Amino acid sequence: MSGIDVGEELGARAAQARALSLLRIRGRALAVAILPAAVAVVLFAAGAQGHLAGSAWDAVRWTVLAVAVLVLLVTVLVAVSVARARPAMSPTVPVPEEGAPDLYRLVRDLADRLDVPAPSAIALTPDCDSWLEDRTHRALRRGAGAGAEAADAAPVLVIGSPFLWWMRVAELRAVLAPVVAGTGPSAHPDIAAARRFVRGLDASIADAAAPGRGAVRGAPLAFAGWVSRLLLRACRGHAAEMERCVAAAASMRAQTVDHGLRISAQEQVGLAYAGWDRLLTRVALPAWRMGRWPSRLDAGVVAALTELSRRDRLADDFALRLGERPACDLLEEPGVADEAASLLAARLFHGGPAESGPGWAPVDWQQYPDEVVDRKWRTEAARLHRVLDTLGVPRATAADPAVPTLARVMEHLSGSGGPGCPGEELAAGIGAAVAREEAEAPGRGGPQHGVPGAGAADDLDLWGPGPLPLFPLQPPRTGTELLADHVAAMVCCAAVDTAGAAPGLDWLDGPALLVGGERRADLTTPVLSLVEDGDPDPLLSWLAEVGVRSDKPVRLV
Repeated sequence: MSGIDVGEELGARAAQARALSLLRIRGRALAVAILPAAVAVVLFAAGAQGHLAGSAWDAVRWTVLAVAVLVLLVTVLVAVSVARARPAMSPTVPVPEEGAPDLYRLVRDLADRLDVPAPSAIALTPDCDSWLEDRTHRALRRGAGAGAEAADAAPVLVIGSPFLWWMRVAELRAVLAPVVAGTGPSAHPDIAAARRFVRGLDASIADAAAPGRGAVRGAPLAFAGWVSRLLLRACRGHAAEMERCVAAAASMRAQTVDHGLRISAQEQVGLAYAGWDRLLTRVALPAWRMGRWPSRLDAGVVAALTELSRRDRLADDFALRLGERPACDLLEEPGVADEAASLLAARLFHGGPAESGPGWAPVDWQQYPDEVVDRKWRTEAARLHRVLDTLGVPRATAADPAVPTLARVMEHLSGSGGPGCPGEELAAGIGAAVAREEAEAPGRGGPQHGVPGAGAADDLDLWGPGPLPLFPLQPPRTGTELLADHVAAMVCCAAVDTAGAAPGLDWLDGPALLVGGERRADLTTPVLSLVEDGDPDPLLSWLAEVGVRSDKPVRLV
């Protein structure tokens, strides 16, 4: 037996040992529950045989019987609560076999080489991760027949959608090998039972914490959740160690498949994560805030990572691998899958509606500069002037004092109130306006009018009781940050309208101002000098260099 086989065997045995420890905790809890009933049976049997006679023992017998009945009822309540609680299911995009026969063929071939059961299905997640997910709970198979129940015995393979677009086919196979190898331990009855037990406890706790329960139903669920929390606390260490051992055993088994390629493939995983995170926070988030969702995020991550490699002088190395077959070619319709994953990403990370509708429309990358960047700048500039109006700030001197100008903003922020004072008042007003508009936006906790399917049950009911977004990308912005963004937007609008500049898209930094076809990335410092210190001189120098007229009117939305 080789060292790999020995390591895998040791890991599998350690995982089974931890699973048995979890099952013993379940058995001890059951033993404690039936102990009063067993004592009652002994007392009544002794009384029937003439032992332990007398009124005192009769009182003891009936008291113990009452306690036993009460404990059994509570046990049944907790058991039913754990059994009926629906485990949280990761939000994914299902990939049917007819839509990706080559991908299913790759995964099944991988499972055959690893000598493990093949996953029952494949799904995509808009994140840089891959895992196996058990979806055999009856609540997750609602409406399926008996045949589907048998087919769903194996876990579902969830693949990070950015991997498919950035990685080559061989790299994807190497990355998925240790994940698919995990179906072997998942098929072990003790490990499967232990996982069901832990998942049931976790689901019971989540069910008890769900809002909107009445007092009659809420009290029993709260008690069941309390008991489940005690049991889960006792199981936590064993469960974590069991999963660690399962992962170690799967990793050792996967050593036999594409071992030499796994190191370079793992490097691509880290690179994909960096590019995906940057694309979401710098490119997608501004669009989502404007009510638009980029419909080709996965294709965008390839462009972002290609740009990153070019800037880091790695273009030659990456050009070689980009000539190989991309893993997205394993899908019959990559564009459809990319669009579905992009919409799901908007739901997860921003809390957008489940479908397109008024105020929530898809946008292509070619349309991004005009429909997102330019609109973002003009919307923020308009909000800035509305807040100035509410503060009673007079219009700047111009031929037509009713038109909005950049000079008005600069004069207010560098006015006689002293550095920072007008800025703080304006920042507070903008922060309040932004919060009010976000609260009223469809899909963000505000009105749902005009959004298709709003209020109807959808796949969200499987995600647990937490509010959307489940994974917010950024913390709330401060008033000063918002003010700086709005002033910069006003400057960009003035540059577009008076100096021939244009909105653009930088794959790594998002919205960009193009002057003479080149990106100007030096606007942040002069804007912060004006906003934080009330010093307009750096910005005035920048405007003069670019040729922007601050006294000219600016078109707003």
